[in-house]
Amino acid sequence: MERNLKNVLVISFGFLFLFTAYGGLQSLQSSLNSEEGLGVASLSVLYAALILSSMFLPPILIKKLGCKWTIAISMCCYIAFSLGNFYASWYTLIPTSVILGLGGAPLWSAKCTYLTIAGTSYAEKAGKNAKDIINQYFGVFFLVFQSSGIWGNLISSLIFSQSSTKVEVSDEDLVCCGAYNCLTDTTNTTESAKPSNSLIYTLLGVYTASGVLAVLLIIIFLDQIKSDQAETEKEKLEIPSFWSTFLATFQHLKDKRQCLLIPLTMYSGFEQGFLSGDYTKAYVTCALGIQYVGYVMICFAAVNSLCSLLFGKISQFTGRKLLFALATVTNTACIVALLLWKPHPKQLAVFFVFPALWGLSDAVWQTQTNGLYGILFEKHKEAAFANYRLWESLGFVIAYAYSTKLQVYIKLYILLSVLVLSMVTYGAVECIEAKSSPGTPTATKKKNGGPLTQETHM
Repeated sequence: MERNLKNVLVISFGFLFLFTAYGGLQSLQSSLNSEEGLGVASLSVLYAALILSSMFLPPILIKKLGCKWTIAISMCCYIAFSLGNFYASWYTLIPTSVILGLGGAPLWSAKCTYLTIAGTSYAEKAGKNAKDIINQYFGVFFLVFQSSGIWGNLISSLIFSQSSTKVEVSDEDLVCCGAYNCLTDTTNTTESAKPSNSLIYTLLGVYTASGVLAVLLIIIFLDQIKSDQAETEKEKLEIPSFWSTFLATFQHLKDKRQCLLIPLTMYSGFEQGFLSGDYTKAYVTCALGIQYVGYVMICFAAVNSLCSLLFGKISQFTGRKLLFALATVTNTACIVALLLWKPHPKQLAVFFVFPALWGLSDAVWQTQTNGLYGILFEKHKEAAFANYRLWESLGFVIAYAYSTKLQVYIKLYILLSVLVLSMVTYGAVECIEAKSSPGTPTATKKKNGGPLTQETHM
């Protein structure tokens, strides 16, 4: 096997094992650690730490440690979060969430840097176009990585389905499920359906082992990039200090198109936060039980992956405007339906319809918004994508922060309002672009969204 391809596969499967654990834990936080909103509070803190981390840590760590050891050490931050869940409390989950958030940005930056250098190196030897090889490597990476959402959630559902105590949800308890959930009673309902400690420890043990396996895979099998290969990249990394990155990020807000894209970018964080933090708890766990959360999120992950691939292919024919319209209509329909629907265990199929449609919409928000940033701000990509990470992460922080304070129907109205505002401001951006470059196709260079699409999923 060609050496660079071997390294790509090592990184891909390392991320697969790591995010099998983290993805599964993230989906369960609002249900597993529902006391006083601990689970969603930890996720809010996590994304706040990610914002700070992305401002200054990646260039410093990659320069000092190199890509291999930055990846390995950052992965250990994710393992710390798994360990914190063994004895979940404000004194364990919040600190480990900060640690994970700080490790998140260096992990993804080092991965992107490594794959870019590996692709460039191979292209030089083989006499091929570097961009083509780099895109192939990222394609291999995401082909493997995307399935982590399936495996992590499958593991949780299979383990929790072994519970000997099957709680039957009464009609009185079902009243507290859905959009008009009872903020106090819902917690008691979910607590009574909580799996035994032995099953929780078994799941956390599997997740921790998966994370450790990822670190060992990187340490043992990933080749360190040769100094001559990495020299050019290191020179690039020496430039952006904390303050230069910080200033460049906010100086980019002088571009009114960037300001107009803030609602759309934040909406991506809001809608993902709602599905993993509110839908899983107020609808799935409340009416069916925590053992179904994994299956529901598998449905979301599978549809999201397939649609991401599909929309990436067809966007060159349809244009991004039509895809944004499709996502808007789909998400609006879901929000209205969730406001009206009273979840009941007998309507099992409906619980899977919503995440499937949500996955379709999210695929558009992720691929097309990333691609839009790459096209509009081609000359200032670093500052533009720093803004993307900043505003989407802020959307996550806000969504998780108010998760336990507001009833679901209020959060759905907030979601709908942000969506409408997003489409108005996005329409303004398209109008500006149409006036400035009327002959420019809107659906080109879509691949800019590829490597950066999943970074915000941590």
